[in-house]
Amino acid sequence: MSKPLDVRDESEYEDLLGQWSDLESGLGIILASPNSAQQFSHRVLQYDRWMQGLLQRDPDVGLYLLFQLASNSPVGYSASHALVCAVLCHLVANELHLPQKERNSLVHAALTMNIAMTTLQDELAGQAEKPTPTQQDAIRAHPIKGAMMLANLGVGDDDWLDIVSSHHDDAVDKDDFNAVPASVRMARILKVVDRYAAMISPRKSRAGRSAIESARSVMTRSSSSVDAIGQALVRAVGLCPPGTYVRLDNDELGVVVRRSAKSNQPFVVVVGKPGGELENNPRLHSTAESYPRIRSALPSSAVRAPLNHFYILQLGSQALAMA
Repeated sequence: MSKPLDVRDESEYEDLLGQWSDLESGLGIILASPNSAQQFSHRVLQYDRWMQGLLQRDPDVGLYLLFQLASNSPVGYSASHALVCAVLCHLVANELHLPQKERNSLVHAALTMNIAMTTLQDELAGQAEKPTPTQQDAIRAHPIKGAMMLANLGVGDDDWLDIVSSHHDDAVDKDDFNAVPASVRMARILKVVDRYAAMISPRKSRAGRSAIESARSVMTRSSSSVDAIGQALVRAVGLCPPGTYVRLDNDELGVVVRRSAKSNQPFVVVVGKPGGELENNPRLHSTAESYPRIRSALPSSAVRAPLNHFYILQLGSQALAMA
């Protein structure tokens, strides 16, 4: 792994934040207007390599910025959701030791799974009412239609197309995880990741769930293989990933900055007092080492106050010396 990001350098922090934002924006452009993108599949591969490069600079800072961007996305829900899912699929693929070819098909499918409903997905995120019958028809049709669009755009990876076409199909959950074709296993992974990321993200019709609620939901589904995928997801990013908010045992408010060896005991920066006002002097706290522990996770919508994320990540970098 490369040297962790030196977040004492504000220019490097601004560069990394800008690159994640640019990546999300670029992805949004090709998903919204795929026919205008030259060499569409090549562009997707470029965005995947860009994403991996950003994660390698510092995975915890990358997750932090990604979850913060996802809760305040300037470019629309669909592109933000696709990028979150791709990052989570990449980390789960590493956790499950998937072969490189399978990992690539999975991540490329995550980036493009909703290509047939990009505009609709953005509309639904800002819509308080339930989907109309016409919208419901489009939602039901989007996996198959998306795979057809991708094939027409020159995607020649059959696994990529199969994953997109079946990422909402209940049939992929039926048989033993290790006894099914690779594309079925990967569709099952994407289905779990998609549901987890959707639950965390706020929409007009509902607030996002907390990270813990979302993780428990994907880990307590019907089949043991889905449960195993949920467990791999939690091992990869933690029960409360960097960038998510938590309430501590003493009622203080914290934001998770780095994972630790224990998935439920990350490093947090305390940013709020028990009474609700912001902490004038935020401090780094290892929940694995001492009280207070994490009592509950909070959805991003529960924290409206502007925070100095550069300073928070500066504090978080001190965790590297404590780990």
